Amino acid sequence: MSAVTWDQALINKYNINGPRYTSYPTALALRPDFDTATVAHTLHQAPATLSLYLHLPFCHKLCYYCGCNKLVTRHQHKADRYLDRLAKEMAMYQPLIDERQVNQIHLGGGTPTFLTEDQLTRLWQLLQQHFSISAEAELSIEIDPRSCSDEKLRHLRQLGFNRVSYGIQDFDERVQIAINRVQDTDLIKHQIQLSRALGFASVNLDLIYGLPYQQPQSFASSIDQVIDLAPDRVSLFSYAHLPQRFAGQRKISDSSLPSAPVKLELLQLAITRFSAAGYQFIGMDHFAKQDDELALAQQQGRLQRNFQGYTTAGQDCTLGLGASSISQINGILWQNAKDLSDYYDALDADTLPVVKGFSLSADDRMRAALISQFICHFQLDLKAFSEQWQLADFWHYFADAESKLAPFIEDGLVEVSEHQLKVTDKGRLWVRSICACFDAYLNNEAVAPRYSKVV
Repeated sequence: MSAVTWDQALINKYNINGPRYTSYPTALALRPDFDTATVAHTLHQAPATLSLYLHLPFCHKLCYYCGCNKLVTRHQHKADRYLDRLAKEMAMYQPLIDERQVNQIHLGGGTPTFLTEDQLTRLWQLLQQHFSISAEAELSIEIDPRSCSDEKLRHLRQLGFNRVSYGIQDFDERVQIAINRVQDTDLIKHQIQLSRALGFASVNLDLIYGLPYQQPQSFASSIDQVIDLAPDRVSLFSYAHLPQRFAGQRKISDSSLPSAPVKLELLQLAITRFSAAGYQFIGMDHFAKQDDELALAQQQGRLQRNFQGYTTAGQDCTLGLGASSISQINGILWQNAKDLSDYYDALDADTLPVVKGFSLSADDRMRAALISQFICHFQLDLKAFSEQWQLADFWHYFADAESKLAPFIEDGLVEVSEHQLKVTDKGRLWVRSICACFDAYLNNEAVAPRYSKVV
């Protein structure tokens, strides 16, 4: 894409509260009156291949910015209790998915590397026991460099993990102190080099922009250090400051946060520098080398998006395990209990720990497909889409969206022709706001404030 520019008028106009659209509808639509019997029926009709997401909620130390479901503890035995319940949950799902093959497993958290080598071995054995895992499966894990020794990294590779994602966030020490995540730069560099030497097929680095005390000059230095490390992918997330929802964020002073124009300048810096270094700007929060599978999927029009972000594995075939995890299969979404005690109680009573869910309507499925197309490929073939979803008149059906799109078109963020709707290079920064035009759930004024600003 061409160089990104920012405009204060556009920030004032389009920097709304809105979802990241890792699903549509978002998790806020899930309802507690969901019939858990739907889960068994859905899994019996599931695709031949599935992805697994395992949530491991433990952390040794609190990172103030984090909005994830986690438990900060120094007691290692708590992970053993958790694995006991994961074993029960896997055993309950095993007959429901039959011989379907798992082609992708992702361990997220929390901090998956909180687990010891023995606990990681046990987890892997449980997965092998209860699921049919493809020999070519992508096995990825999120790593906190502070909790991953050389021995643990070697052990992960020996177990078969082939993709690693390191949480960097920012190399600047002042920022690290402010978010309570101080980590040694030399340690990070060493672990990434060791990952390469051990033969991990893909290395991803996570950065966050909008953190306290971030400024263009210091953040540019962090970006340059990431480029020097040459990861295959970079995830660049916008910090969502929601202290009313996440207690840890109350330790971050509002006055320390960069303003919206500065925050957008940080994003502009990242896009410019990563693009110049040969990375493809996948979308609002991902970059990948031109020959990376994620970049190739976008080039070939098959990129998708799910609860973990951009993916090549499909957006409607993920089974989530562990506290707070979300599953999405064949248009049905369901979520496990967030609180560990509730999660444990359900499994101890021999019931799935599902507490809420949602079944997409025909309209939901269509809007989900449209939003996914925009957020992954930034354009929509109106004729093909209308034929696929049997719409006699696209703009008649989406009349409300057409009026909401008008200012985006006027400002050059969206282009409309007879057969195509396209997000321009200038508009890609505002793709979340553009997608919101087609979101039937954002009309509820009580819902929008629960999301962060799009920039």
